[in-house]
Amino acid sequence: MPPFLQKIEECSIVEAMLHLTLLHGKKMLIHSATQLLTIATPPQKGSDLGQLNIIEDGAVLVRDGKIAEVGSSQELWEKYADEEQLDAAGRVVMPGFVDPHTHVVWAGDRAAEFEMRLQGKTYLEILEAGGGILSTVESTRAASLEQLVKETRPRLQSMFQHGATTIEAKTGYGLDLETETRMLEALLVLDDEGPWELAFTFLGAHAVPPEYVNKEDEYTTLVADEMLPALKVWWGEKAGERQLPFVDVFCETGAFSLAQTELILVAAKELGFPLKVHADEFDNLGGTALAVELGAASADHLVSISEKDVEALASGITVAVGLPGTPFGLAEGDYTPAKDILEAGGTLAIASDLNPGTAWCENIQFALALACRYMKLTPAQAIAAATINAAAAIGRHEDVGSVEAGKQADLLILDVPDYRHLGYRFGTNLVQSVIKEGVVYPND
Repeated sequence: MPPFLQKIEECSIVEAMLHLTLLHGKKMLIHSATQLLTIATPPQKGSDLGQLNIIEDGAVLVRDGKIAEVGSSQELWEKYADEEQLDAAGRVVMPGFVDPHTHVVWAGDRAAEFEMRLQGKTYLEILEAGGGILSTVESTRAASLEQLVKETRPRLQSMFQHGATTIEAKTGYGLDLETETRMLEALLVLDDEGPWELAFTFLGAHAVPPEYVNKEDEYTTLVADEMLPALKVWWGEKAGERQLPFVDVFCETGAFSLAQTELILVAAKELGFPLKVHADEFDNLGGTALAVELGAASADHLVSISEKDVEALASGITVAVGLPGTPFGLAEGDYTPAKDILEAGGTLAIASDLNPGTAWCENIQFALALACRYMKLTPAQAIAAATINAAAAIGRHEDVGSVEAGKQADLLILDVPDYRHLGYRFGTNLVQSVIKEGVVYPND
């Protein structure tokens, strides 16, 4: 039996449709977009955020999975009359979303914890009681590779159907090398399976595991001195030509102190790993400034960021990633201060923070809607933050995040005539078709 038919036999109907689509060609002219959002600029800093570079009645020529040319429909029709055509029929065409912060791989759920929060327990109180991250750690440690793949696949399918064509995916629910690498192996399997494209992050320092309670420094040393060198060897054996994963740390009260975070990140940088940081979600410990100092690709959350740290962001390459789904999921009133970051000249991205505890939401469009309402972004700013700037937050802005010649043909056709429906509408899926490397995956 051919491999693709075997996959279809093993997968759901939705998956089978996706795999069959892979048999179609990759050469076409997409035309008659009421608005083609090219966003053809470098990552957008400060007041530049929201430059969509719209081509009215736009068209995109795709060849061999890459964008070959963009322009008006009339212009490209005249040049490529014999090309296979896809009529956008007055819909918006834009880059695929890049989701630069997710915890998409885990086992189990935390529905009971959600009820506890509704009864008045805080996130940190639940964590101190052995819930939160540690509850998912217990379930994930017990899960096989096959179970992790099976539970994660439908989440990725849903994210993809909602327009996330490139997805960052963290470990962090193992907190031991065996489980952390099993999570990475599950992600490698799913990345090969596609059609989504994954960026990988090792988050062994997500929380202190139960066996190291009151021995936080010992666990920090274990991550820095033993896990990271072993991970580098493992990755070289398992991941082929893929670049090393990011190394991330949850720098927060109840997790890792600033000194512990620095120890881990410096060790990771010396081994050649790119860096990310969870910082300033509940308390301002200085994680954002550390991220900038070490040249991390991003600092994420930043709800409690200080004015000094806001200014630091503007001076470096580190992208500030806002995660509006998280305070929404926690029913809290404070969000990443996007206006302050932009006024200081920082680079802002938006992500879903898909995770089992605080933000089980696979719809990146909803994150944009929240960003417009609670971070006070315009729809144009939110779109740029979730495309070109989000790509910069995972170091992939040279390949994805905008519609320009030479980049991957990762595109969305929205079933709306105006881009401002993103942000304005919420709780539904506005994506009519997802195009990944030139292959069309219709949602209808």
